[in-house]
Amino acid sequence: MSHAVAPVRHILIEGNKSYHNITEDLVSPTEKSPTREWVVAFTLSAAFLAIGEWGANRTINWAYDITNFVWWIGIGHAGTLISAILLLFRQRWRTGVNRAAEAMTIFAVICAGQFPIFHMGRVWLAFFIFPFPNTRGPLWTNFNSPLLWDVFAISTYFSVSLLFWYTGLVPDLATVRDRATGFRRKMYEWASFGWTGSAKHWQRWEALSLVLAGISTPLVLSVHTIVSFDFATSVIPGWHTTIFPPYFVAGAIFSGFAMVQTLMIITRKVLRLEEYITLNHVESMNKVIVLTGTIVGVAYLTELFIAWYSGYIYEQFAFYNRVFGVYWWSYFGMMFCNVVSPQVFWSRKIRRSIWWTFFLSIVINIGMWFERFVIIATTLARDYLPSSWSYYRPTWVEISIFAGTIGLFFVCYLIFTRVAPVVAIAEVKSILKVAGDQYIGKNANKKHH
Repeated sequence: MSHAVAPVRHILIEGNKSYHNITEDLVSPTEKSPTREWVVAFTLSAAFLAIGEWGANRTINWAYDITNFVWWIGIGHAGTLISAILLLFRQRWRTGVNRAAEAMTIFAVICAGQFPIFHMGRVWLAFFIFPFPNTRGPLWTNFNSPLLWDVFAISTYFSVSLLFWYTGLVPDLATVRDRATGFRRKMYEWASFGWTGSAKHWQRWEALSLVLAGISTPLVLSVHTIVSFDFATSVIPGWHTTIFPPYFVAGAIFSGFAMVQTLMIITRKVLRLEEYITLNHVESMNKVIVLTGTIVGVAYLTELFIAWYSGYIYEQFAFYNRVFGVYWWSYFGMMFCNVVSPQVFWSRKIRRSIWWTFFLSIVINIGMWFERFVIIATTLARDYLPSSWSYYRPTWVEISIFAGTIGLFFVCYLIFTRVAPVVAIAEVKSILKVAGDQYIGKNANKKHH
């Protein structure tokens, strides 16, 4: 008789769960009445959505709309990247975070897409950005404009991310369908494309998921690189620099992971999924935040070094103005939120603290908004001509539309949690099937004879 103790590490499912328990726990939020926490969260989100209006400041015309655009794009880019890379590398801890991350991408890109249209001033002329045969005479789409590159890059990324997200949903929509009746069953039957769970269906689903993950990963890198070209291809001091593409990509992943943490913690509380979104998921995400936050900090210091080493007085003035000019508060807010605050995650106790993680995830996203504001507003406020210098402050109308997009984001996400399982049922069950006691909190010290 041999005695062996199975090692327990990275517990990803807590409780003594069976396949039936998993289905009940993850599908029930779509079937039962919403919890009190969900109603409160939805009401607050809808209130923010209702106040969205727009104003404009003509002196520094890129300040608020493009700041918000880049901020939302940064948040959206990490969602698909998290899910795609973790799928390609077969990381099992993705089961608790991938569905929320993918949904976050879709809703964040929807919010981001509004701001370039507002930036045009006359929103009814938004069709000018689309390259189709027309009768406008000499007025054609300007393919030399980086803003047009954004249109192609972001629409492509949105399309692939939508396919990747929906592909992952199909087996779970079929599970909800099999438990539903009447009109609700017909809707889920249509949404699940007649999924039967046959071996051929699973084989094709797995192959399509891997293909889309392989396409999505380089898309994430390319799209935010193209967003950085909005600035890097200009000749404005502080923008015309080759560090912007990797700098923007690292910042996007950093802010996106922070927003996923915010959504995960809200989701596990509102839907009572603490046994599926565990502290091990939270800790793994916080480790990535420490890494990407350090990369962002190195990028900030590299910018300062390049400005000093270049000997170019206009570049030096741009960065001196960022640190000691009228917008000093935004620069130091950016440095504290993005570089200093994530370092507390070196402590394992704080990495595994829900309250610390939730608080710091919000702090990081505030800091990433400051970063975009610093890049745009401080540079445009002090250009080559002192006669055009100004101080920009957003009006309440401009602030309200940003609040409105935050409300839109959370309204969409909360509605999604009522329509489909927010944790992938099939992938959670796969842990029970193939991982034994390694990833689940069940009979951890079972003896094998």
